[in-house]
Parts: sequence; structure tokens; C-alpha cells
Amino acid sequence: MIKQIKISGILALISLFSSCIASIGDYDNEKTPVDYVNVYMGNISHMLVPTFPTVHLPNSMLRVYPERRDYTSNVITGLPVIVTSHRGSSAFNISPVSVGDRSSHFAPVINYTYDNEKITPYRYSVYLDEEKIQVDYAPSHQSGVYNFTFQEEGLNKLIINTRNGQLKANGSGLEGWQLIGAGPTKVYLYMETERPVKNIGTFDKQLSAINYNRTFVEGENEAIALEFPGKQINLRYGISFISIEQAKKSLRREINTYNVGEIAEIGRNIWNKALNKIEVKGGSDNDKSVFYTSLYRVYERMINISEDGYYYSATDNKVHSDEGVPFYTDDWIWDTYRAAHPLRILIEPDAEVNMINSYVRMAQQAPNGWMPTFPEITGDSHRMNGNHAVAVVWDAYCKGLRGFNLEAAYNACKSALTEKSLLPWTKQANTVLDSFYQEKGYFPALQEGEDEYVKEVNPREKRQSVAVTLGACYDGWCLSQIAKELGKDDDYRDFLKCSYNYHNLYNKETGFFHPKDKNGNFIMPFDYRFSGGQGARDYYDENNGWTYRWDVPHNPADLMELMGSAEKFIHNLDQTFREPLGKSKFQFYAQLPDQTGNVGQFSMANEPSLHIPYLYNYAGQPWKTQKRIRNLLDQWFRNDLMGVPGDEDGGGLSAFVVFSQMGFYPFTPGSPTYNIGSPVFENVKINIGNGKVFEIEAKNCTRDNKYIQSAILNGKDWDKPWFSHKDIENGGKLVLVMGDKANTAWGASMDNVPPSAEKIIP
Repeated sequence: MIKQIKISGILALISLFSSCIASIGDYDNEKTPVDYVNVYMGNISHMLVPTFPTVHLPNSMLRVYPERRDYTSNVITGLPVIVTSHRGSSAFNISPVSVGDRSSHFAPVINYTYDNEKITPYRYSVYLDEEKIQVDYAPSHQSGVYNFTFQEEGLNKLIINTRNGQLKANGSGLEGWQLIGAGPTKVYLYMETERPVKNIGTFDKQLSAINYNRTFVEGENEAIALEFPGKQINLRYGISFISIEQAKKSLRREINTYNVGEIAEIGRNIWNKALNKIEVKGGSDNDKSVFYTSLYRVYERMINISEDGYYYSATDNKVHSDEGVPFYTDDWIWDTYRAAHPLRILIEPDAEVNMINSYVRMAQQAPNGWMPTFPEITGDSHRMNGNHAVAVVWDAYCKGLRGFNLEAAYNACKSALTEKSLLPWTKQANTVLDSFYQEKGYFPALQEGEDEYVKEVNPREKRQSVAVTLGACYDGWCLSQIAKELGKDDDYRDFLKCSYNYHNLYNKETGFFHPKDKNGNFIMPFDYRFSGGQGARDYYDENNGWTYRWDVPHNPADLMELMGSAEKFIHNLDQTFREPLGKSKFQFYAQLPDQTGNVGQFSMANEPSLHIPYLYNYAGQPWKTQKRIRNLLDQWFRNDLMGVPGDEDGGGLSAFVVFSQMGFYPFTPGSPTYNIGSPVFENVKINIGNGKVFEIEAKNCTRDNKYIQSAILNGKDWDKPWFSHKDIENGGKLVLVMGDKANTAWGASMDNVPPSAEKIIP
């Protein structure tokens, strides 16, 4: 009897222990946000530049990805050390060489076939199958660690190249620098190895061999070779834009091990902390992958380049103290102001304030004082058109962010809008075309076939007369709001008036924004799909007249008035999604390769289109916004290699996905309001800081149940297809009851539409 009791007790303990182990196993297998990230999503593009499988920590200076022509290529070019800009090339490369395999023919950078590649945001591993080398890598913020495992014993090698710079080796590693682009910006490298170097040599271009009599190289396409005995080579390195000594300090500060797994685990935790600022429940695993992958891409830019309290600014090519405020750069504002910056206002407000401070610093360091438009590591490249940093500044301020000098930001924005030419892809003082704009209120176009006579016009990018005019209107509205806040009444009136300049290009007969020549005549004959040459750039930019028909994000109510009525506005919107391409796909995309992700003439793949599906909210038919958003997400954003419809420019398109899957969108950056769409998840919790949470509960939410039946905001019945930032700035809850058929009455009153810009002051 006693034995039976003991055995029963032991069995009970075994059973309890087993169930505990099972529960631990279940916990370990539970996915965290970073586990949903698929860095390969969108790596094959429908037409344009694809997404890149980037390994980095959130907003960090060090970014790497395998260099190959596209995802389908079975060759990678060396192994990366640092990617110097979004979608830029790597500075330095490491090429491991197995003993005996390539002893008679070397190169500064070696191409490899590969297999079993595994990439997460915080770790990269790959097997170089012909060389029989296993590679493992993990980044920190300004440093990284590599492990190379060779199959054979002997003197295995690492070849490190500099494309345009210098390298110097010693018995424990090397150091050097490389010019980025045309210079003078440099990236510095300090690298050390776990085991002493056996032999040091440099690459001899003429012999394609290693010269063991030199330890220093300088110039273009040079390289150093380090030889080590044994199968394992481990190295770690730091980078800097300041100096080699600073690169060494970065390494010492961040990494004290050669264990890739340890650094990867730290990175994994950092990513989970960032991504977990938005928790989602419900939906499918694929929905979560699309969501968290999109959120991960928003964190790729801007990057914090402060190094122990100092930073290098390419604006004046000097090293500055950051005075305790981190300095950020690398931002294509034309793409990111629409949704990426508004998303950061919610989940990373401190970083957003620091980014705006960085804009102001760049302006103050520039000889002309202009606010930047495309700040990169190498300076403000001023690509695309417009001066949309003003929208970033005002959007943050009107939503309650402080900690930056609004007056200084205003002065920099005003000078950029009034002194710098509006011409695309150029950074220069005003031209005769800008003087014309300031006098006549529109940017003049050339007649078809008319030769360009203004030498400052970029011959590839052209004038983009309609796109430039519309962009200047929106920027002017944002500037008017800052002027009003600062009590600059005359400026407020002037810039508010300028924000209506789109009237000057509106063709009442066609209902489109139509280019005019310098004599005030509409360009005729005209095709809103195909006039304007390559990319429609003579008149628009990357997209045709159907997209720019809706490019008045600050004033949909006035656009509706121009069109005549809400019914006509809805009809024109519907037709945008129905209008055929008008040519074969081959012909259409040969001229308009940026206008991909088409639903009719609507382009899901290009940023000027992102707000268009939400326009139905302004005309009393929010159910159509709900329908469009869900359909567009289903059609164009998927957890696969072609799951992004076009050009993901560092978070701009991805932030649209994040917002839209959550169920709302910042339609007008600079207006403290959000349009309601159709959430994909049953529950979303957004950590907006200081313990405050904005929650969205979507009852009965499924793939079919995409339509809002009723809503409650912060405990009150809600019949508006929008809400204000004040409604959520201290936390709050939006409850939506969903169904599979549209409730056409919900949010339909024209008294409840989202706000638009104020009328011109008499």
C-alpha cells in the first residue's frame, strides 16, 4: 500500500512536471512581434526598386543587407559592413576565402553563391556553398560582430576592401576610412579579431594576388587580406562618421564579446520593445506579419548619428556637440511626411522631437538657412519636389509635441518656401519660374513640343508644373498655421491665400488640375493619363493627372466645391478606381513605371495616392472608404516576396499599412485629426507614452466584416468618420461594431465630415 502511494505520488509529480514543461514549451514557442517580421516581404518589386532585407536596430546608424541585384539573384557581392544610406551601397566589404580554394586568384570583393540564408531584423546568417563557409552576423547601434566558420584547417583569409579610401592593418585587425559618394563625408572603421592575425597582405591588381610586403592601401578598389590559422575567424568592428578613434569607442561601448548569439539576443529584445508599442490581437498570422513587417520598415529611418555626444553634419562638414539632443538624418521627406512622421508622433514622440530639432540644426548650419528636404548622410540632396518639412514641424506641434524652437523652424521653412526655387531635383535660389509663381499663383508649363528655355530646369525631371503648384499650396497652408500660432498675422493671411493657388489650375470643364502656359492658356490637346512625357513629369510627377486630381490634402471641402457637389465628388472618386489604363500594361508602365499597384487609375504604390481612399469620408459615404481600404490591403500587401506593390521609400508606404490595418489614418499632416477606415484586427493597443494607451476594439471583425455598423469613442456614441488628436492624446478607446454589409447611414451626415482648411481671410 505504501509502495502504491509512493508510485502514485511519483507519477503525479511526473505528470505535473511534464505539464509544466509543456507550458514552458508553449510559452517559448509563442510568437513575439519581431517573430512576425518577414524581411523578405516585397523583395521582388512589381516594377520599381524592391524592399531590402535590412538588418539593423531601430533608427540606428549601422544598417546592413546582402548586396545582390535582386532577391532572385543567386550571387551576393562580398559581405556588408555598413549601408551608408537607405537603399545605398555598402561601405567596405568583407570577402572570406577558404584555404586553397582561391589561392591563385583574388579580388577586392568576391562574388559568392549561397544557400540557407536566414535574415531577421537583428541577425544575418548565410552559407557560402562553393566556399563552404558559414557566416553569422549581428549588429548593435554603431558596431557589429561576425563569425566565420570554415570547413578546412589552414590559413583561411578575410579580404576587406575600401572602394575609395584607405585601410591599415596590424596584428589584431585593421582601421581606415572610405569616402561616401563624391565626398567629403567619410565613414570610419575600426575592426579587431579574436585571434591574432598570422599574415597581412594587400591586393595586387596587376597580379590578382596578395602582396605580403604591405599593410597599407589607399585609393579606389583597394583591399587588405588577413590570414588566420584554423577553422574559426571571429571579428567585431565599430563605425563612425567622426574618426577612427570614435569608431573604436563605439565598439568598446557596445560590444565586449565575439558571440553573435549574445548580440543578436540583445537586438531581438530591442526590436520587441519597439514593435510592442503597438499590440494587435485577432486577424491571421499573415495579417500580423504584414503589420509588424511594415512597422519594422518605419524604424529604418531616420537614423541617430550622435556618437558619445557628438555628430558629423554634412551640411557644413563639421563635427558638433549634440548638447544632449541626438542628431538624426537620412529622410526622404516627400515620402515620409504623409504617414511615417505622424506615426512616430504617436509611438515615438521623443524621437520625433529630436528629428525636428535635427532639421532646424541643418538649416542653421546651411549658408542659406533653408530647411532641408531630403537630408542624407552626405547632406540635403533635394530630390523630388516640395518643401514638406514644414508639414512635419506643424503636424508635431499641432498635436502637442514641444521641445523644439517653433520660431526657428518657421524661419527656416519660410526661407525654403520663398527664397529657394520650387523646381524639382535642384537646390538653388529662385528662378524666373519662381518669380512667375509668386506673381501669377501657378507654376507655368511648356506647350507640347516647346523647347525648355530655363537653364535651371533638370532635363530629366522637367518642370512638373501642376505637382509643384499643388505641393506649394499645401506647404503654404502648413506655414500659414505656424504663422498664426506665432502671431504673424500678415504672413498668416498671405500664406493662407497662397494655399488656394490650386484654383488657378483647376479646369472646371474637365474637373482636373490642368497645366497652363505662361500666357494663362491650358495646354491643349491634353490626356490626363498620358500627357507629360516620361513619368508625366512635364506636368505632374511619377503619377498622372488622375492622381493629382486629388492632391489638395488640406482642403477636400473646397475641392468638392470646385467639383460642384458631394455627388459629383463621389462620382469622380469612383471613376478614379474604374478608369481603365488606356493602353496595354506594357505601354502604360513603360511611361508610368512609378504608378503601379493600379486599381483603375488609382496607384496604391505611390505616396501621392495614399490619402485618396479616405476621401469618401469627406463626402458622406464613409462605407466606401471602409470597402476600399480593406480591398486595397488584401490586394496589394501580402506576406510574400511580391507583397509590396511599389517603391517603399523608407517607411512612407509602410506607415500607410500600419495605420490602415489599425483602422485610422492621418489624412492631413498638419491637422490634428484622423480619418476612420476599417481595422483588420479585433483589438489594437497603442502605447502613446507615459502609461497612456489608445485602444481600438473592433467587435465581430473578420475578413468579411469590414463595415462599421456603429461606434463608441471614449464611452460616447460616435457618428463621425474621424476623431481628433485631443480625443486620444491622454489615452482612450474607440469601439467599432463591424458587419459584412455596409451601414450607409453611419457617419454619413455632411455635418460630421472631417475638417478642412479655413476660408481665405478677407
